[in-house]
Amino acid sequence: QVQLVESGGGLVQAGGSLRLSCAASGSIFSINAMGWYRQAPGKQRELVASITSGGVTNCADSVKGRFTISRDNAKNTVYLQMNSLKPEDTAVYYCNADLKVSYSSGYKDYWGQGTQVIVSS
Repeated sequence: QVQLVESGGGLVQAGGSLRLSCAASGSIFSINAMGWYRQAPGKQRELVASITSGGVTNCADSVKGRFTISRDNAKNTVYLQMNSLKPEDTAVYYCNADLKVSYSSGYKDYWGQGTQVIVSS
């Protein structure tokens, strides 16, 4: 069984910083891409940033220059450093991993339970 456990959310003032972490554990054979998504009330879930196993990153235009995604492959962990936070960054942030549990299985998406980020003005 695979688990993705997020941590690091919370309440912060506008202009502040937070660092999210997500550790994947369980029966994992290989992880391809990992990423962070967010969902604000009344809005669809959207991609914030992603990173491949080789370190190639992709960020949403709304967070470029403010958020940085990184990962530690040895720890099966992905991070999201969020700086210069704005009230519009308020959302539940979800970790995502595209992984396979055995040599013969295909890659499948797994999700964390979400961590709340609230940015006050």
